[in-house]
Amino acid sequence: MGSEVDRDPDDLALALELADIADAITRERFGAADLKVERKPDMTPVTEADTAVERALRDRLAEKRPGDAVLGEEYGTEGDAPRRWILDPIDGTKNYVRGIPVWATLIALQEDDALTVAAVSAPALHRRWWASHGQGAYADGRRLHVSAVADLGDAQLSISSFHYWEEQGRLGQALALIGRCWRTRGFGDFWHYMLVAEGAVDVAVEPIVALWDLAAPRLIVEEAGGRFSDLAGVPTADGGDALATNGLLHRAALEVVRRSS
Repeated sequence: MGSEVDRDPDDLALALELADIADAITRERFGAADLKVERKPDMTPVTEADTAVERALRDRLAEKRPGDAVLGEEYGTEGDAPRRWILDPIDGTKNYVRGIPVWATLIALQEDDALTVAAVSAPALHRRWWASHGQGAYADGRRLHVSAVADLGDAQLSISSFHYWEEQGRLGQALALIGRCWRTRGFGDFWHYMLVAEGAVDVAVEPIVALWDLAAPRLIVEEAGGRFSDLAGVPTADGGDALATNGLLHRAALEVVRRSS
């Protein structure tokens, strides 16, 4: 997690306030017949709600934390302060566009190299998760704990689309991990990390993912007692790929899907 830092309890309150702002925007436009959808240069979709949320959160942060830097999926980096807010206005935009309720706004605060505050808000699921460094992880007021499953043969795995694994030339590793686990589902995006934190899923893995997808989930998983790393085993949320587990299964899962660093 990085070095110890002094945490402002108001930072978590602000993260939850930002989540409220985001929810008001995303709920209103979810399922709208006139929702505007465009394609980004990487051919992934972006909606008017994505951009509206990120603008609104940046505006609020400019008021409440004018000295902090901001990194967002849609508008990039602003500022170079040691305190940086990391925003994904809608994680699961493809679901959002198709009317599938599995999407969320992800908000994290990073101070130097430490993630200190996180909020994940999924209003269409009527769920919200949050954490602060050293203070535990919660969902809707309930303290979260990862599972106690200690053998891959008893584990529930959540894995992303085979297309992404094939694209990375690593489909064989994905299939090998599936073969080692008791049950496999593709919950995807933020949700499978939250399920790891809740103890409902034991292993979640993705071969292609970005920093804004991972920062908030990493802190929540770790504060729930789990482990989070890239597929080389480095404890990071910097992007590229990711493995989240209940901790007990991390080494065994990593042996199957590990990439060279």
